[in-house]
Amino acid sequence: MTTCWFMWTWRNKTIFEENFQQPNNHVLVIQNFAQKIDLCSNQRLHRNFQMKETIYIGWKKPPEGWIKLNNDGACKGSGEYSGCGGLFRDSEGRRLKGYIRKIGVCDALHAEMWGMYLGLKMAWQEHILQLIVGSETKILIDMVTENCKFSGSVPILVQHIRKLLALDW
Repeated sequence: MTTCWFMWTWRNKTIFEENFQQPNNHVLVIQNFAQKIDLCSNQRLHRNFQMKETIYIGWKKPPEGWIKLNNDGACKGSGEYSGCGGLFRDSEGRRLKGYIRKIGVCDALHAEMWGMYLGLKMAWQEHILQLIVGSETKILIDMVTENCKFSGSVPILVQHIRKLLALDW
């Protein structure tokens, strides 16, 4: 989970903090942080502190042989800063690859759409054919799966997502 936390933090800072620079060696930063956590945990055990059990909720591993894409989008203020990102993980929960992108001016729903579109496009280009897509935005899922009615035309990004999903996965 440490890796996911760092990726999420760096993604948000990249989107919302104009001068943020990601570290040159991501792996080293995460390893150093994990070592400090281990050291702290060992010190607590030696001081007879009671350890609490951590229970993770909300994310489920995909079946063996499958890859799970979790994507997200966000905007700040009235949409003047928007971005999206996603993370591909295997059936053991290991991070395989990820992506982030500054979008520019748009609302949160369109940022979510961009996150899903870019993730599906990347999966197709990387020949990831056994893919489960996760999104926390029910309205986007309903739009993509045609479980909601539109007054007007279907957003172009939803059309592109549907086209990607219609490919021979």
